Amino acid sequence: MRTADWNHLRAFHATATTGSLSAAARQLGLTQPTLSRQVAALEEELGVSLFSRRGRKLVLTETGADLLNHIRTMGEAADAVALAASGRAEQVGGRVSISVTDTYAAYILPSIVERIRTEAPQVTVAIVASNELSNLHRREADIAIRHAAPDQPGLTGQHVRDTQAWFYVSQDWVARNGLPARPQDLAGCDLIAFEDAERYSAYLNGMGIPVEATDFRMVSDSSVALWEMVRRGLGVAPMLTEIAERTPDVVRLLPDMAPIIVPVWVVTHRELEASPRIRLVQRILAEELARL
Repeated sequence: MRTADWNHLRAFHATATTGSLSAAARQLGLTQPTLSRQVAALEEELGVSLFSRRGRKLVLTETGADLLNHIRTMGEAADAVALAASGRAEQVGGRVSISVTDTYAAYILPSIVERIRTEAPQVTVAIVASNELSNLHRREADIAIRHAAPDQPGLTGQHVRDTQAWFYVSQDWVARNGLPARPQDLAGCDLIAFEDAERYSAYLNGMGIPVEATDFRMVSDSSVALWEMVRRGLGVAPMLTEIAERTPDVVRLLPDMAPIIVPVWVVTHRELEASPRIRLVQRILAEELARL
């Protein structure tokens, strides 16, 4: 058997670790058809099947799982080299990807990007809008705005501020239903669940709001969709104050209730701190987020 092409191995490694061709293509900066051809070429070179399809998902075969174990160290070493090289780039230009929740991406980040474009017109800003934590080691993003401190080796973060979240409804909803007087009253107030209803109901129970997962009639893993439902008078949900204050015709419920405290961190990989463009974007993000 001839030696496998490293590009093909890299394409397989990215696809196996991200779980999809589209995510792997974004990670490697390739088109999805190119990546798919490289994975297929590796299967042909090795004479084995590395993935099976289950609906839209790619699932590793037993052979694929064995191969992934062998090349994982190679992939991690390649990621480390890419990080180190990117961090030592001297020019204030190039691409900087920022991972952020979808609400921050929609309502907060555009004005910050405007400042980045003014101060660094040669920088290309790529927004990764996701409520999942991006893997900074694998360069799914260069910088992440997170609501938790970094907990992985090699990551560094700046705690910019603590913000608050409260429960909100639209003025139309209040006109139809009135204002709840106590936290437990929210249990009967068209609560909208964010992501996993089981986990969310447990969280609300800890706040003194007695609900079960089966009580929710609206559930979304998108906080932008959740907020739009609140704006349209469909129900009640928590939102960060900096976003709610920018939204007309919403009402904060239970002002005497303790707020939900949410930390704001700007996180990157230590290897990228030497990059002028990363430092610049990181500084602007921290300054603007602190002003909110």
